[in-house]
Amino acid sequence: MVPVNLPGSDADSRMVILQGDIVHQDVDAIVNAANCTLLGGGGVDGAIHRAAGKKLLAECKTLGGCLTGEARITKGYELEARHVIHAVGPVYRDGKHGEPELLALAYRRSLGLACEHGLQTVAFPAVSTGVYRYPKDEAARIALGTVKQWLATHRLPERVTFVLFSEGDLKVYREALETL
Repeated sequence: MVPVNLPGSDADSRMVILQGDIVHQDVDAIVNAANCTLLGGGGVDGAIHRAAGKKLLAECKTLGGCLTGEARITKGYELEARHVIHAVGPVYRDGKHGEPELLALAYRRSLGLACEHGLQTVAFPAVSTGVYRYPKDEAARIALGTVKQWLATHRLPERVTFVLFSEGDLKVYREALETL
């Protein structure tokens, strides 16, 4: 699909939004909307595990899980991406149990791992918006705002792509840009 470059500051020019399938992104790392076990699941998590092959699951088993708001990095195995950053976003209850802070933290921890490992290109899905039921419009504002803040003060990653699976999700992210 056609990427949408964000207008404005240098941080904005380093962010791209597109509709597509995250498992087919040729980047240094894709981010997995993982669960706390890191052992696969449904949605994006299941798709990444299936595409990466059994070695990804074997490596994830050695990590001992991951707390909500945290992230871990593995190899990409059979993916085009060289690494997978497993970010555990919050399950949405009502927005009053730390969900916004935990979602922003999951994005920051993912970006921190990318920076620590010298990764120049990272692709994110819409973390926590599937089975974790985070409202897509709120999640998009948090994701875009958190990444924009990070890029304003860090050299890496050089480019962050938000890969949205549906046209509807792409529309939500475009609309969220208007609130930043």
